[in-house]
Amino acid sequence: MDRLANTVRPYAWGSTTAIPDLLGTAPTGEPQAEMWMGAHPGAPSRIDRGTGAEPLSAVIDAAPEAELGEATVKKFGPHLPFLLKILAAGAPLSLQVHPNLVQARRGYEDEQRSGVPIDAPHRNYKDANHKPELVCALTPFDGLCGFRAPGESAELLAALEVDSLEPYVDLLRAHPEEAALREVLTAVLTADPEEMRVTVTEAATAAGRLGGAHAPYAAIAHHYPGDPGVIAAMLLNYVQLQPGEALFLGAGVPHAYLNGLGVEIMANSDNVLRCGLTPKHVDVPELLRIVRFEATDPGVLRPEAAPDGEELYDTPIDEFRLSRYVRPEGAAPLTLPASPAQILLCTAGEPGVGQLTLAPGRSVFVPAGENVTLSGAGTIYRATVVA
Repeated sequence: MDRLANTVRPYAWGSTTAIPDLLGTAPTGEPQAEMWMGAHPGAPSRIDRGTGAEPLSAVIDAAPEAELGEATVKKFGPHLPFLLKILAAGAPLSLQVHPNLVQARRGYEDEQRSGVPIDAPHRNYKDANHKPELVCALTPFDGLCGFRAPGESAELLAALEVDSLEPYVDLLRAHPEEAALREVLTAVLTADPEEMRVTVTEAATAAGRLGGAHAPYAAIAHHYPGDPGVIAAMLLNYVQLQPGEALFLGAGVPHAYLNGLGVEIMANSDNVLRCGLTPKHVDVPELLRIVRFEATDPGVLRPEAAPDGEELYDTPIDEFRLSRYVRPEGAAPLTLPASPAQILLCTAGEPGVGQLTLAPGRSVFVPAGENVTLSGAGTIYRATVVA
C-alpha cells in the first residue's frame, strides 16, 4: 500500500477554496479545480517505495499483473482503467458529451491518420477510450444532465418572451422528440454569433428577472455572457445533488457541472466534445454525430447497502466501481477482501488504513491482492474495477 502524492489542476472554473478547505491547506488565491488520483499520463500520482518518488504509471508499467491483477490486465490491458478525482467547481464547466468506445476508437484513428497533433486545440480524440463517469457530491452540487422533454424546454424558453427564441419554441412543440432536440441544438450552435450574442443577452436578462426555474441559467450567463451554450443549457435537466448523492453520465449524454465539491470517477480517458460554455474548440458536426437526442431522467443515484458496511454506487460500467465506507466512532476494524488494484480516498475524519492514518483529501494505492484493514472513524471512498 502506497501513499499517493497527487496533482491539482488549476482550471479557470475551479473553486479557490473548496480543495484547500478539504485538505486543510491555505488557499493560494488561484482556482484549484481537480485533484487527480491514478495513472493518467496527463498527471499521474506519485508514490515512493524507498527509492524516491516515481509516477504510479511507471510503477504499473514495470509490473502490470502484480500491480493491477491478472484479471484486470486480461480484461483492460496493462493500464489502470479508471481515474479518480476530487472536483471543485466554482463556475460552470463546459457543456459537453463523451463518445462511446466504438466512436472513440474510430475518431482517434481518423485523427491519427490525418496527422492532427495530439495537443492541437482542435483535436477531439486524445485517446481511443470512452469516458463514462460518475460524480458523487461531497457538498450540495448543481449540474445539468441529459435533455428535458422538448415540451418542458419549450415552456422554459417561451416564458422568457424573447422574440428570437420563438422559432426554437415552435420546433420543440411541433416536432417529434429526436428531431426537435436535434434541430434546435443545431440551430443554436450554427447561428450567427452576433445575433446569438444578442439573443443570449436578452434571455439572460429575462431569466434573472423571472428567477425560480430560470435562475440557474441567469447564473450560467453571468459566467459566459453571450455564449450559445446558455440557450443549449436550457434544453437540459437541472439537477441538485445533496451530499452522498451521485450522477452517472453515459456516452452521448450532454452535461455540465455548475457548482460544488464532489468525488468523480471515470474511465481513463480525456475525450471531450464541447457544446458551449467555453472558449475552446466546438466541432459542431462531430458533436451532433455523438449526442444522443433523447429526453432522459437524470437518474440520481444513492448508495446501496453491500456487505460489511460498504455502500455501493451501482453503474453499468466495468472500468470502475465506486463505493464508500462511513465509519462512526467506535466502529470495529474491518478487513477489506483482496481485490484488483484499488485507490482509497478519505473525505472526512482520520481513519486508519492499514498502518497509515489518512486525513481528508489524502489517498493510497493498494496493489492487487493486498488485504487492507480499516479502523477508526471517518469516510473512505473506494475505487476499483469490476474484473
